[in-house]
Amino acid sequence: MGTTNNPTQFALLSRILHWSMAAMILVMLFIGVSMVTSLGNYHRLVAIHRPLGIMILILAAIRLINRKFTKLPAFPPTMSPRERFAATASEKLLYALMFALPLVGWGMLSAGHYPIVMFGPFHLPPILPANPTLYSVLRKAHTIFAYLLFLTFLAHLSAVLFHTLIVRDRLLDRMALWPIRSGKSKVNAD
Repeated sequence: MGTTNNPTQFALLSRILHWSMAAMILVMLFIGVSMVTSLGNYHRLVAIHRPLGIMILILAAIRLINRKFTKLPAFPPTMSPRERFAATASEKLLYALMFALPLVGWGMLSAGHYPIVMFGPFHLPPILPANPTLYSVLRKAHTIFAYLLFLTFLAHLSAVLFHTLIVRDRLLDRMALWPIRSGKSKVNAD
């Protein structure tokens, strides 16, 4: 399903999914903040937020399946065991949140007895019964998960920038959309 000719780089489908979802998640985070602060554009933002959330859920499932059938490139030798553990744990957290946030949002709207409009006449079915208390709990959970996703995203970005700009071990090359020549990375090359 996802192969690459370069053992130091993720397969092309993995890279395309990664960057597509990174862009969607950034858009979702900005929309979420805007929804809270702008009542004037709330309904327009929600009309974008719902289908984009479901698209992220679908792509997360595709990405997870792709991941199971794809050989992963090794971490650079410059990464300590602690950094490798943190990278693996944060990746699992990101996957969990990419599933949890849309599902909790869908459940929240279902519990609030709101129609789950995707576009035009296409609506998603409710996945939970209407229940105001459940709606309140899920709304709070959705907010907490969104903050957690934002913090995890920032930690991921910070680690990649640290390795790319400070350590210079070419960690970013693993996920670059363009092909990278295989071979030993140039650690601390000027």
